Amino acid sequence: MIQAYVNIFIIFSLMFLGYFLSFKQWFSNRSADVFSKILLNLSLPFSMFLNITANFNKSEFLSLFSGMIIPLVSMTITYLTSLAYRSLMNVEQTRRGTFTTMFTCSNTIFIGLPINLAVFGEKAVPYVLLYYIVNTSIFWTIGIYEIAKDNSQLHETTMTFHPLVALKKIFSPALIGFMIGLAWMFTGVKVPSFLQQFGNYLAELTTPLSMFTIGIMVYFNGIKNLKLNRDIVGVLLGRYLLSPLIVWLLGFIFPVSSLMLAVFMVQSAMPVQNSVPILARAYKADQEFAASSLGYSVLIYLLYIPLLLKIIYAL
Repeated sequence: MIQAYVNIFIIFSLMFLGYFLSFKQWFSNRSADVFSKILLNLSLPFSMFLNITANFNKSEFLSLFSGMIIPLVSMTITYLTSLAYRSLMNVEQTRRGTFTTMFTCSNTIFIGLPINLAVFGEKAVPYVLLYYIVNTSIFWTIGIYEIAKDNSQLHETTMTFHPLVALKKIFSPALIGFMIGLAWMFTGVKVPSFLQQFGNYLAELTTPLSMFTIGIMVYFNGIKNLKLNRDIVGVLLGRYLLSPLIVWLLGFIFPVSSLMLAVFMVQSAMPVQNSVPILARAYKADQEFAASSLGYSVLIYLLYIPLLLKIIYAL
């Protein structure tokens, strides 16, 4: 367990390095965009491809999908709870959809994947992807619709939403890389050494680029500009208390392996999605609320994750 904490500290050190290098003007907002493109379109697809071809066979993989019911049910319950919470706590009308999206959906790739790799190793990656599929599907359908509703001129914002856009986000390069790896695994053909080595170099960029991107975003959002309020506290309760609690309880109803349940709990208790402030700005929702929620969720996570892991190891 101590080694897991050390690994997490190393990962967050990369985030702080990204923050510091932004302060030193080595990185700009444009750097975060470039890193994100490299991560999402190159390093993650190769990471998914190589992991599934190296660590699983047909029978092992087919046993995975029985566990997808847990993230699906847990996120549905969390979403419904967010609707009740925002009504009871009188969340402002101009941020209710953004609140619900942040309350329900987590950062499963930029922070989720590096953390799970650090704590559980390569065997956790398929479980990470299962949660990612459900999380991303909900985020780019229900989530984006909720954010759009925060604009009082709803008829204008809904016109910009198209199912093909959501479908493109769901079937991301990372998921496509996973699907290609899956098809390759079923053939039983060994991955050529050249492709293996080339892919490994790109896959190894995943963690540093992810954490650099988070560090850059935190810096340019500005720590001094973060404003804590009751609604942000509600988002944090959804992210760090309710979501993992629901996953844990569902583990009694839908039996899965201890590793799968642990990964799902960690994935469910991730900071706010990076894309929310960008989408809030695009749909003329409450961008300041979204940016502050993202900033606080990332900063608090460094203190929160050791506590969560201690609870998981004790279960």
